[in-house]
Amino acid sequence: MIHLRDMQTGEFADFLAYFIPDYAAEISANYDEDMANARARAQREIKADLPSGVDTPGQTLLCMVRDGDDSDAPVGYLWCKPEESGKTVFISEFYILPGHRGQGYAKSALIALEDMFAKTGHREARLRVAADNEKAQRLYLAAGYRATGINMRKSFGG
Repeated sequence: MIHLRDMQTGEFADFLAYFIPDYAAEISANYDEDMANARARAQREIKADLPSGVDTPGQTLLCMVRDGDDSDAPVGYLWCKPEESGKTVFISEFYILPGHRGQGYAKSALIALEDMFAKTGHREARLRVAADNEKAQRLYLAAGYRATGINMRKSFGG
């Protein structure tokens, strides 16, 4: 249903166009930052994490594409970091474009990710999901992921 392919340099801008505002909204909601500061933080973090875009060593940026789609147009994006000498792949970002949601692509993409990295000796995937993102939590639980902890925070001192 879905296969994964490497993100092309020209697609990185499309990835950032949704990722920066989406991540800024998460920062704002979870860390009590106004949107301007949250956006600046999101831009700083993406620049630090992906300084060379799709060519950043140690990072894997993928496009989710429908099988049999001759246009090769992405229906979503997946950013992960496979351990070089370990068994874990950490999923940093997993996103289905709005017009393609609810069609089973997310589950199919997770299976494709597992198949892809099983071939390289990796044996598990890990990720962090926001506490208020119940839809994503349901997806991951249905795909066989299990909760391993809870992030907590408390503001104090001004």
